[in-house]
Amino acid sequence: QVQLVESGGGLVQAGGSLRLSCAASGRTFNVNVMGWFRQAPGKEREFVAAISRSGSSTLYADSVKGRFTISRDNAKNMMYLQMNSLKPEDTAVYYCAGGQWGDLSVGAAAYDYWGQGTQVTVSS
Repeated sequence: QVQLVESGGGLVQAGGSLRLSCAASGRTFNVNVMGWFRQAPGKEREFVAAISRSGSSTLYADSVKGRFTISRDNAKNMMYLQMNSLKPEDTAVYYCAGGQWGDLSVGAAAYDYWGQGTQVTVSS
């Protein structure tokens, strides 16, 4: 199995920055694509960003493009989400996800492994 643990969430003012981390353990060789999703209160979980195993390909939701940057360090089994110019509408629980297949996907069903989530709150 694969375990994913997020960290780095917190409270930040609008315009500020946060860096989320996702630590992978277990059978990490099963994980190819990785991604970030988020879920705000009363809303469905939505795609934020995804990255290929090599890190050479990335995909972003339009709402975060130009503000967020996804990256990974396979040697450390880590994935990151650098979030800049944060807005109140970015407030949500952010989840790390890993998929066994290689194609970048915006659909949650394509991911096999999930973390417990970390809260990000952006105040206005």
